[in-house]
Amino acid sequence: MPFSRQNRDPLGWCLLIVAAFQALVLWRIALPTRYYFDEVHYVPAALKLLDLIPANREHPLFGKEVIAAFIHMLGDRPLAWRLGPALSGGLGLFAFARLVWHVTQNRRATILATALLATNFMWFIQSRIAMLDMISAGLCMVGLWQFAAAWRAKRTGVARVHLILSGIALGLSLGAKWSGAPALAIPGLAFLAMRIAETGPVFVGKRGAGPIKGISLIEAALWLGVLPIAVYWATFAPAMFYPHHTLSPYGFVEQHELMVRLQDSVKKPHPYKTYWYQWIVDWRGIWYLFENVDGAHRGVVMIGNPMAMLAGLAAFFWSLWAIALRRRWDALFFAVLYALCVGMWAVNGKPVQFYYHYLLPGAFLMALLALALDALWDRRDRWRLVPRWVLGLSLALFVVFYPIISGWPLPFKDAYNFWMWLPSWR
Repeated sequence: MPFSRQNRDPLGWCLLIVAAFQALVLWRIALPTRYYFDEVHYVPAALKLLDLIPANREHPLFGKEVIAAFIHMLGDRPLAWRLGPALSGGLGLFAFARLVWHVTQNRRATILATALLATNFMWFIQSRIAMLDMISAGLCMVGLWQFAAAWRAKRTGVARVHLILSGIALGLSLGAKWSGAPALAIPGLAFLAMRIAETGPVFVGKRGAGPIKGISLIEAALWLGVLPIAVYWATFAPAMFYPHHTLSPYGFVEQHELMVRLQDSVKKPHPYKTYWYQWIVDWRGIWYLFENVDGAHRGVVMIGNPMAMLAGLAAFFWSLWAIALRRRWDALFFAVLYALCVGMWAVNGKPVQFYYHYLLPGAFLMALLALALDALWDRRDRWRLVPRWVLGLSLALFVVFYPIISGWPLPFKDAYNFWMWLPSWR
């Protein structure tokens, strides 16, 4: 791959990676032909939503609205169930690529980050199942990308359009699932932090100040604070027409009290329950599917790419050094996103948590890994081999594990043992 140190936009390379990823996600996406893992919750809920019947009330509605919309257009069949998350995965990968480019202005790091996220297992697996997570994560990436694009925009009018699109995407992301809430707060907080850094806390309201010329603090609060909340609440509109358990347009507080109560009520022990400190070392996976279905033994195990995830954890600690000693603000941006999204689950009181909650933190980790690999790429000593080995092994492991993360037909039932490198993955 002809990387260049010149700061040329790698849009073409990123589009190529996204197109290959999207094609692979869509290939055989209708298999298995029945529900698997949490599709048993979300697809029936989407079908009930079409009839305005309350279901799955512990989560917001937008993710189920997306699934329901495709079922309405294409019929009640596997392709329709999974097409919304599949397209969200491709959109989210492209948005991630643009986010990394706008934040870093580094061609090679952007291409590396895009390739690493496309092959980190989690983004691919979650794009092929009818759950809410990828719809939320994909839109979260769009919101962050649009904020970064506004920051880089040269004209106020263009920046304003990007901020409006950012606010809409952030609201829709929260309307799909709450998992990305810390990341969704970052654009507004980043705007405020950059404004204070430029003007000082006393003059934070100074007219004409940055970080986006022509955008006042009040206007930024409108597009990055008020608009997302308004869009989020608008996604609950179908519930306001339920024939029973009707949601009042003014029942914002009561609705969220109910949702929190329902989520906290799930306390039954689950065999796949895990904790954040197990996620970061890729210790425990989840079997989304393992049985004879559609004429073959098939398995889908949700784990992270062992090379990319563990190297990414090392890259996080590198980023702390780079921030403190090298003033790497690009590393700071992604390190804060990663730490906040993991930290939420470390302090969250939700009784049962799962590895797929690491989807967004794992994505931001790929950006940090790309920055660390880029920093080593042009060295003249033996360290220059590290990024090539990490990238090569990460891509190779995606190929090796592809059968067990895609539901490929296995030659015999026990063939899955080939990929069970840790007892905890079983």
